[in-house]
Amino acid sequence: MDVFDELLRGVRGKGAVFGRSVLWPPWSLRFTDGAYLTLCLPMRGAGWIVPEGGEPRRLAFGEAAIVRGPAPFTFTDDPENSAGTTVPGTAPGVREVRWGDDLAPPDGHGSELAGPTVLLAAAYDVQAEVPLRLLRALPPVLVVPDEDDCGPLRDYLVAQIGGARPGHQIVLDRLLDWMLVCTLRDWFDRPEAEPPGWYGALGDEVAGPALRAMHEDPAHPWTTAELAARAGVSRTTLAKRFTELVGDGPVAYLTEWRMTLAADLLTRPELTVAAVARRVGYADAFGFSAAFKRLRGESPSAYRQEASAAARAPGRAAPAG
Repeated sequence: MDVFDELLRGVRGKGAVFGRSVLWPPWSLRFTDGAYLTLCLPMRGAGWIVPEGGEPRRLAFGEAAIVRGPAPFTFTDDPENSAGTTVPGTAPGVREVRWGDDLAPPDGHGSELAGPTVLLAAAYDVQAEVPLRLLRALPPVLVVPDEDDCGPLRDYLVAQIGGARPGHQIVLDRLLDWMLVCTLRDWFDRPEAEPPGWYGALGDEVAGPALRAMHEDPAHPWTTAELAARAGVSRTTLAKRFTELVGDGPVAYLTEWRMTLAADLLTRPELTVAAVARRVGYADAFGFSAAFKRLRGESPSAYRQEASAAARAPGRAAPAG
């Protein structure tokens, strides 16, 4: 199993495209929905992303940006303009944007891709613990050029805008999901990216086979000796190399990975704590509960109750990190 695929499998758009946003200067869009990630794609023209408390980043056609929340941010034509950084209601020209908003210009200027600047954006309210292992390593704002698969994908996205065929919104959502993964993959390949240690270790000839084995079958009763055999090295060599690259030894990493999987499984009400324990490699609920509390600071039952309450709460905030 490709670990990158596994980590991002549960990331899906919210079904709301902030698209066909025809922008005529002066303009400022302030995104206040608290999404964990927002994907921004200029279909025409350029602008500036101004994160709250951060430095402006220019975003132009041919580039894609991912903004990590939940703090608000602004997409503006002029970062020096106070409208780009001021709370809505205190400066003219600021439009507040939330999930599901229609960003068509209020004065009727332009349509579809007409206009000097057109923005397409999608929000991702990531709550699952598995993808957050990777996404927490992202900077507040990242900008990458469309390269390889991402360039043709953008062209196809443009062709789909304004369509009226059945399932049109689903098609757009999935294309945006694809564009998000494309952008993330390109970012983590760039020299300025700082991925977590385990991400880089996947390509290592010693640590990589052990990591992939644990991800493919986390419930297996792995030992350091068995994992070393997968890599074709001694236990000492594996333990040393693995710790150097990942920051933890193989057994500690396996325990942490199992608890990450368990956190997501505990959000499924049809699974008992004992069933979750078995799925992540524990023969009984007692040993699992002790390990979960040691790493997470609360019992599986308490975690389940909090997750259930958060899922029912309207307008839940994205996780910090």
